[in-house]
Amino acid sequence: MPRLFTGLEIPAEVGHTLSGLRGGLPGARWIDPENYHVTLRFIGDIDGASANEIASMLWRVNRKPFEVTVQGLSSFGGRKPRAVVANIAPSRPLIELQAELERLMQRIGLDPEGRKFVPHVTLARLHDASSQDVADYLSVRGYFPSRVFVAERFVLFSARASTGGGPYVVEDAYDLCPE
Repeated sequence: MPRLFTGLEIPAEVGHTLSGLRGGLPGARWIDPENYHVTLRFIGDIDGASANEIASMLWRVNRKPFEVTVQGLSSFGGRKPRAVVANIAPSRPLIELQAELERLMQRIGLDPEGRKFVPHVTLARLHDASSQDVADYLSVRGYFPSRVFVAERFVLFSARASTGGGPYVVEDAYDLCPE
């Protein structure tokens, strides 16, 4: 039973920039750059028939390519930080694509996503990292010049059941087509 999600791939040159931010944070498990992505909709563990239905439904998405801006770092989890992330500027085309994917997943019977969409790239998962260590890390590494890339497709990823972080496999890709 595959664990699926839709997302945007991070180009190698942007991934290289982000990978340079690795290190210097106790309790961090750094994600390999080839597994960097922006999750658009987590789907979860799905049987084969449902996976095929999802894959075929995603072909209905008809959107144009758009710019994605990676800007700065932050953390998730507040006083018990659980991840260091690169922030993605929430542009209108990105928000609209995510909303369409959410509607499609609900149309085939999946429960609504319980969390608000906050576009990001997870760089590290944190285990027993203190909020002070994370704050210190972010104060040193948190700012870097924005990187912009054009999203020309979104993909359906699969992941093995684990604590996250990959490896992720592209099961199918869906081009964003200029009109």
